Amino acid sequence: MSVVKLKATDGTSFQFDDEAQAGSGGMKDVFFSKDRKQVIGWYRKKPDFNSMERVRNITGVYRQRIFEQEGGDYWEPLFCWPSHIIEEKSMVGVVMPTYRNCFFFEHGSKNGDFLGIKGREKEGKWFASANHQQKHLDPRERGSWLSYLTACIKISRSVRRLHMAGLAHSDLSYKNVLLDPAGGNSCIIDIDTLVVPGKYPPDVVGTPDFIAPEVMKTLKLPIGDAGKFLPRIETDRHALAVLVYMYLLYRHPLRGRKIHDADPQRDEELSMGLDALFVEHPKDLSNRTDPASVKPGFLPFADTSRIPFDVCGPYLKEIFTKAFVTGLHDPAGRPTADDMERALVKTVDLIQPCVNPTCDQKWFVFDNTTRPKCPFCGTQFIGPLPVLNLYSSRGAGKFLPDNHRLMVYSNQYLYQWHVTRTVFPGERLNAAQKKPVGYFIFHGGRWVFVNQTLTGLKDVTKGEGIHYPPGSQIRLENDQKLLLSPDDGGRLVHVQMANI
Repeated sequence: MSVVKLKATDGTSFQFDDEAQAGSGGMKDVFFSKDRKQVIGWYRKKPDFNSMERVRNITGVYRQRIFEQEGGDYWEPLFCWPSHIIEEKSMVGVVMPTYRNCFFFEHGSKNGDFLGIKGREKEGKWFASANHQQKHLDPRERGSWLSYLTACIKISRSVRRLHMAGLAHSDLSYKNVLLDPAGGNSCIIDIDTLVVPGKYPPDVVGTPDFIAPEVMKTLKLPIGDAGKFLPRIETDRHALAVLVYMYLLYRHPLRGRKIHDADPQRDEELSMGLDALFVEHPKDLSNRTDPASVKPGFLPFADTSRIPFDVCGPYLKEIFTKAFVTGLHDPAGRPTADDMERALVKTVDLIQPCVNPTCDQKWFVFDNTTRPKCPFCGTQFIGPLPVLNLYSSRGAGKFLPDNHRLMVYSNQYLYQWHVTRTVFPGERLNAAQKKPVGYFIFHGGRWVFVNQTLTGLKDVTKGEGIHYPPGSQIRLENDQKLLLSPDDGGRLVHVQMANI
């Protein structure tokens, strides 16, 4: 080990091993600290004045706004955010936390890690393709459909926090998002190139597959041209929608069968830019995917007729339609990161475990039918299935629909954000709000809710209702009405039984 002692611009001392290279990227060579808790990324080319100002602000004022406020600890695992700058002779480096262990492959690829990826970073590209997953990855690395939804919530929440701070990532892609599907974890990296609109322009235009159409179609215009589009918050929104679509459906939303030009480069520019068209556009079918032209490993997900985006449920279908139909060529019409996060959270409440133990995805979204089945393996759910329709009070005993449903499965928990519309499951949850208030079990051929902490739970199906105190159990019946909380914003549940 060759340890080098270095001092950051704020006086903080670090010890780095100049023989322990952690990796390299497009702009930096990265080395571990002596204790392996940090890395330093040395820029191969010394940043110019504007780039240095950007990095100073990212490690300074913007870091303080996100991490040094109340609740700042929540964001630490979701970003690999640079903390210090080191200037040594003619070299400049940034100090960053080491990636958590969950973002390195533990098992790698199939057949004893035949690809030799064990120990390497879990770059998101490994998980955005059915072929990569099914053909190459060890099943223990792949996670379930529920864990992908969980990871996508964290990605969306992270992007939402950047945008709240007035920042844009500028190169949001599966190269700059680490994913741990098995644990439902994500981490956004390459933070030192963040864009501050109107102040610090982007250093890059993005990664192919994720560049917004307006940026792609003006790519060849010179910097400074009034008609040139550069990465900003609206282009992040496009990239985020592409990421979530690919992580849930393992295909690209714009890469279909349509050929725009005989020249491959020109065809790429048009299909991702001026003439970009959603592969599942409701009216224009010309860019539908061609399952006959892909390798078997990409099926069935490459076939939009077999696995349409409807399988993601109504909330995400609406989001994807806004992103890839109404907002594809209209940046102002794209869903925000907050829109995406809320749709994903509501989608998790619609999810069901597949009863087929060999199903690759293991979970699916309830399809609003009386005979629900898994769209991935075709297995039908057997037995009664409670659907809880959520209404919330708006004062004076008036309840309005929340366009929110909760599907019940055995040992599923109910939380405070189900009890009242005033609580949302995000970074602001306090310790008490994170604890379950009850759970569901299937016992003796009947569905039962076990009340753990709700003091105001009542069955109000008839008359003044029956009170069920903490510690009691209540059977779920078709057309039943349960008041979860009498407070303003409190929820009323209307129970419907599917599959009966």
